[in-house]
Amino acid sequence: MIQTPYYLIDKQALLRNMHKIAQLRAASGAKALLALKCFATWAAFDTMRPHMDGTTSSSLYELRLGREKFGGETHAYSVAWADHEIEEAVGYADKIIFNSIGQLTRFAPRASGIARGLRLNPRFSTSGFDLADPARPFSRLGEWDVTKIESVIDQISGFMIHYNCENADFDLFDQQLSRIEAEFGALLARVDWVSLGGGIHFTGEGYPLDRLAARLKAFAERFGVQVYLEPGEAAITQSTTLEVTVLDLLDNGKKLAIVDSSIEAHMLDLLIYRQPARLPQIGDHAYEICGKSCLAGDIFGEARFPEPLTIGSRISVGDAAGYTMVKKNWFNGVAMPAIAIRELDGSIRLVRQFGYEDYASSLS
Repeated sequence: MIQTPYYLIDKQALLRNMHKIAQLRAASGAKALLALKCFATWAAFDTMRPHMDGTTSSSLYELRLGREKFGGETHAYSVAWADHEIEEAVGYADKIIFNSIGQLTRFAPRASGIARGLRLNPRFSTSGFDLADPARPFSRLGEWDVTKIESVIDQISGFMIHYNCENADFDLFDQQLSRIEAEFGALLARVDWVSLGGGIHFTGEGYPLDRLAARLKAFAERFGVQVYLEPGEAAITQSTTLEVTVLDLLDNGKKLAIVDSSIEAHMLDLLIYRQPARLPQIGDHAYEICGKSCLAGDIFGEARFPEPLTIGSRISVGDAAGYTMVKKNWFNGVAMPAIAIRELDGSIRLVRQFGYEDYASSLS
């Protein structure tokens, strides 16, 4: 048995998402690039590669990982490229997307050998969190002035427009894409490709995949562009759990269970957005599941179980892949979760463990 804590990627669950992505690609003509900012556990790439077209990145290291571990098309984006990064980035990328006109004009000559794009900010989004809203006031993410963009249109072949965030509402997607068509259609008609980014929750239960495919196909035909999507969460949703063990039980007016993990260290995105972890909710025995770091608010959330917990009880924390494994850290020196994969035959394969040397080498 693998020592907890560990992330457990279920290959069968991952394939369910992959099959939906493949279905959407076939029906719409759109290409799908894995957003490494959300999920970059390359032990799973062999399962994903046959169903996706490549990767998109947010930094030089992500870009290199995508090229070396995934292959296919490799899109390079960064909010700001540094002068010493640009040659290496161009060497790995098929397309490089600049965040601003300033970056584009500065680096276009050095990126002349590959396709260049520009991030377009439509000044609206589906994000409910100011922290993650690309259209927040004074946003630094992309350009929106049509006149300014027209002045450099001859230097680019495409746009990236990332404005969705966990958007499971097709009608809202349709309405907002119509706004983009109306406001930026003259620009879109002058390029070869358009990435509509990620954040479209099209692998979720009940999502009208056929309607999305038809809408994307119509968009591509109207403007004569290759459409790209950048699924992150949609690619890995409901595929992974964080397996933990109860270390201690307390009752301080509420029953508490302390586990051998930490939301601060191992599911940081939930703490940032003040969201509870997905915990079991079946049974009459209620507990607050707590992390073992010294942070007072290191709380996974409320859970219910059919039987009382005991020291050594195992708990599976659901949906633990997106924006978790890429953000895990060594806060308090809490043991980093291992990474394991449940194969299609049900066997569990350990693919990576972390120890003291990994902790020490992350410092100086």
